[in-house]
Amino acid sequence: MKQILDRLSPYFLAGPAVLVIGVACLYPTLMAVRLSFYKWSLGDPWSSAQWLGLSAFRQALTDPAVLHSLIVTVVFAAIVVSAEMVIGTALALLMERQVAGISLFRTIFIMPMMVAPIVVGMIWRYVFDTQFGPANALLTALGLPAQSWLANPSLAFLAVVVSDIWQWTPFVIIMVLAGLQNLDQSALEAAQIDGATPRQVILRVKLPMLMPVLVITALMRLIDAFRVLEVIFALTFGGPGSATEVLPLHIYKTAFVGQQLGYASAISVLLLVVVFALSLATLALSNPLKDPRQ
Repeated sequence: MKQILDRLSPYFLAGPAVLVIGVACLYPTLMAVRLSFYKWSLGDPWSSAQWLGLSAFRQALTDPAVLHSLIVTVVFAAIVVSAEMVIGTALALLMERQVAGISLFRTIFIMPMMVAPIVVGMIWRYVFDTQFGPANALLTALGLPAQSWLANPSLAFLAVVVSDIWQWTPFVIIMVLAGLQNLDQSALEAAQIDGATPRQVILRVKLPMLMPVLVITALMRLIDAFRVLEVIFALTFGGPGSATEVLPLHIYKTAFVGQQLGYASAISVLLLVVVFALSLATLALSNPLKDPRQ
């Protein structure tokens, strides 16, 4: 009896978590996939739903608004992930040094990641406010003209990029710091004995050894960047026009503003495929295949 309980105990312990994940994640996903084959509006009875088959997917793949949102998402993700990786890695290398007060600085630098995304959007909306925002106050103090940040397409895009970099660079810092803690100290000592300068140690020893961590971190941030919604929702709502309308926000507008839940579900499934592919890439890189000869 005891042996049976020992064998079943992992299932009893993991069962509740698996059940919650299944109900909270898997069921809505399956319902979204099902809804993507129908034309249905919120508030209408399900009996009035019209079967469309794959036509919603064909429409999504040729819809200029969807393609524009996808381009905005790709450009946004490429810029923020690149900037966060460079800034986060540089700050992590600086914070690695054991100097007085470094623990306080580490705490301060990771605080933005703890703020709710919707709050981040509201904070930066105030920062870039035309009349009362600190951004224009700084420009005025420097003798430069104030800007209509959120009314200019280029400046509004810059605003959402800055807000995302501010919030998620700490994630890169944490990941890189964790990687630095696990570096092979013998290799670092060997480089120093050979007369390598601190710069050479970073460029030729630390960064190559950190490459697996950097790749995984970049992919994780890329996945999150493709799913960004709350910050842009609160900051610009995709405006001005559609200059900052990323794909998740376009899906939201299609579903709850345009009342096209079936079409929005089809776009969501396409986005799910992209995110799933990125997730598989992350898993493949974090669990490399072993050499079959070993």
